[in-house]
Amino acid sequence: MEFRLLGSVSVATEAGDLALGPAKRRSLLAALLLRPNFPVPVDQLTAALWDEEPPPRARSVIQGHVSHLRTLLETADAAMYGVELATQGAAYALRMPESLLDAHRFEELVTLARGQRAVGDAVVMYQEALALWQGPALNGVFPSPPLQAAAGALEELRLSAVEQLALGYGKMGEHSRAAAVLRAETGAHPLRESLSAALVTALRRAGRRSEALDCFHRTRRLLADELGVDPGRELAEAYALALRGQYDEEDEGGGDGAAPVGEQGGASARTAAADLSGPVVTTAPVDLLPRAPRGFHGRAAELAALSGAASGEAPVCLVTGPAGVGKSSLVVHWAYRERDRFPDGRLHVDLRGFSETGEPELLDVLREFLLALGVPPRRIPESVNSAAALFRSLTAERRILVVLDNVRSSEQARPLLPGGADCVTVVTSRHRLSGLIASDAARPVPLGVLGDEDSAALLAAVLGPERVHAEPMAARRLARLCDGLPLALRVAAARLADQPHWTLAAMADELSDATRRLSLLDAEDTGVRAALQLSVRRLPPGAAHHFAHLGRHPGTRVDRRAAAALAGTTPAAAEAALDQLAAAHLLTHSAPGHWTLHDLVRLYARGMDAGPDALPRVLDHYIATGLAAARAAEQDGEPCFELPRDFHPPAEVREFDGRDAAMDWYAAEREDLILAAGAADAAGLHGRTWRLVLALWPLMVWRVLDGWTPLLYTALAAARADSDAYAQSRVLALLGWVLTEEGRTAEALPHLEEAPELAARAGDPGGEATALINLSLAQAALGDVEEAAEGCLRAVDIARATGERHTERLALYHLTRHQLDAEQWQSALASATEASSLQAPDAPASTRALLLAAAGEALVGLGDEIEGVRCLDEAARDAEAAGYDDGAVRALGALLRVTDDDAYRARRDAARARLAVGA
Repeated sequence: MEFRLLGSVSVATEAGDLALGPAKRRSLLAALLLRPNFPVPVDQLTAALWDEEPPPRARSVIQGHVSHLRTLLETADAAMYGVELATQGAAYALRMPESLLDAHRFEELVTLARGQRAVGDAVVMYQEALALWQGPALNGVFPSPPLQAAAGALEELRLSAVEQLALGYGKMGEHSRAAAVLRAETGAHPLRESLSAALVTALRRAGRRSEALDCFHRTRRLLADELGVDPGRELAEAYALALRGQYDEEDEGGGDGAAPVGEQGGASARTAAADLSGPVVTTAPVDLLPRAPRGFHGRAAELAALSGAASGEAPVCLVTGPAGVGKSSLVVHWAYRERDRFPDGRLHVDLRGFSETGEPELLDVLREFLLALGVPPRRIPESVNSAAALFRSLTAERRILVVLDNVRSSEQARPLLPGGADCVTVVTSRHRLSGLIASDAARPVPLGVLGDEDSAALLAAVLGPERVHAEPMAARRLARLCDGLPLALRVAAARLADQPHWTLAAMADELSDATRRLSLLDAEDTGVRAALQLSVRRLPPGAAHHFAHLGRHPGTRVDRRAAAALAGTTPAAAEAALDQLAAAHLLTHSAPGHWTLHDLVRLYARGMDAGPDALPRVLDHYIATGLAAARAAEQDGEPCFELPRDFHPPAEVREFDGRDAAMDWYAAEREDLILAAGAADAAGLHGRTWRLVLALWPLMVWRVLDGWTPLLYTALAAARADSDAYAQSRVLALLGWVLTEEGRTAEALPHLEEAPELAARAGDPGGEATALINLSLAQAALGDVEEAAEGCLRAVDIARATGERHTERLALYHLTRHQLDAEQWQSALASATEASSLQAPDAPASTRALLLAAAGEALVGLGDEIEGVRCLDEAARDAEAAGYDDGAVRALGALLRVTDDDAYRARRDAARARLAVGA
């Protein structure tokens, strides 16, 4: 059992952490743990739980929390460990062996370290002490003044230990390691002068004089701006030494600062010899890794992939992925997990390829590596090529891990590759770095976003498992709104941690507002928007231009033609840009010829300047492609509509090789076409709204029961807003037909009665004939077969007069249906025969199947059952072969009225099942 104050207040057992519950209970436990084995009066506990006037029932609340804590401890068999929560009058005491408390062990280790004569032993103890810290002290408690003061005192002890650890590294000559430890803390405590002074000294001794001077000036400006004071003596003296470039023996990596004079002289002699004969290198393992990432969860497959990629001779592993996906955390976590593979040490550098601060000079990076390997500053070459050659030579016989983080280009990484066959290099980048794959056989390890389970685990690491487990559905929703991006999840969790009374559901509700999502996922100088901004700034101009326009795309995926329409370029230029964006992990290559954007990337792109014509251009691209698909799907059909007056002709319109290709395109692009119509409607582009919907009519005919009515009502509203009689008649006729097929005939009838009149007024005979045909279907469904047949005869006359053979054939087919319903067998056979004569040789199989089935039904009615069954069987087989399940159901149903054949029944049921699931 372990009680923890150095991080989230918790109690760890073999079965896992105890579920302590609300912050007040954690605060009570913290107040008792701060004085273990001593009675803590109720008034002190009250002050720890409330920072203002406590409620009247404060004592009862405290008693309730004490009772809950006792129950939890009893369940965890705390008595076996000598732990007891006792009542002593008006006070409570947590009796326990103090070795169970992490804060006690920390202070004990620090005290022991201070008494060590050997620097190496002291360093090990400081390292062990600081490893006990899992986050800010007393995390998750109520921020009352007493607890904040206690947390501040513990933090002060930690910072002192950090400074002593860095001092120990310095005495051991590991100045770069000291600088790495101090840099992390100066970032968190920029006004603590002792940290800054120690960092300036460590950087100077590591041969990084320019960084040392930069550190001083940054601190000086902060002190002036925040406190209005000048640097103190310690920091000023450290700066003076760096400014003069003063060189002392510790710069060579020697001594513990307490060696006798004779030994110091020996060290100087050795240094002089090194200056004459060449570099002297250390055999001790080096370690420049940053601290292990906190709250790392999941990624088992990716860690295994990285381990696999790291096998073999001198491997270069390339971990790639979008900004914020956790590449650096994965690699550093893996490096700590695999430390035994690299007995000679681990080197790490952040090459800042996607940073506003600029990339470090390669010579400076090589200098840091060489200093870490023990090369004296005076022996480091002054050119990149020579320094790289020395680095390769020194690593030739070693087993070292080299981590090159945030690499922008292959060129930036190559001089930093080690020379040993047993060395492993791991490169992280937002770019694919195909050049490194080609030249150095780099092995890609792509990193994607987190799944729901790992996302919830990451949230739990920041917020505590109880808070996340209490709202599992909200946690999943939050993960999806954050796109499973670790950076976004951490920022969201940080906001929730700052607001302990917020629920995860409330945060998810906030993030569901797309206009605010990116701003809510920013925290100080980090966040999704800041990360994406750095990626976009590195793009070539053409790719950046296309990316800015992709935010205006209304759909879920984009191809080269749509991207070209958005950006006003050519498909070839667009395809090159899309490939570049995919290489930068701003797009995902989702299918051959298609790319997608994650939601957060799309929101960022939407905020960029794309001009007002991007949306109309891409809508016109879809309109033009929809017309081309309709022509290919119904080759003898009439055009749906004329193009808008202000139409933007695409640079290239896709051509379809027959009906199957057109229908495949409709099925694949259906969602995006519907989203495009919605975007046109939202933008008030009424003429484009109804055109986009009408362009879908071949798919509506094919899949009539797929819930088209809401979309058609949107198109009708747009047509009426456009005051376009042609559009209104066409939409009404299609809407009425769909409603009739859905069994909503009474709702369909008024629309269908209005459609022929509007078509006649618009001078659209084809539309009038089509509207009459659709009206006849509703009339027949309501039992008025005679009027339905008359309407079809009128449609035949209109279509014949205008030479529209497709519409004439359609009218004759439906006339046949009405005649069959009226048992006018001979007339029905004649109408079906006449309709068949109007078919083109390459007419769709669906049309042939319907007319053949109608003729078969008529023949059966006339008593020619053998020929009728033959026609119906052929029609059913044609429909099934074409995937036309509606036609198959109709033909097979007619067959089952003639013969009770189980095979026909099974085929009909299968077709019905396919229709039911939209197959």
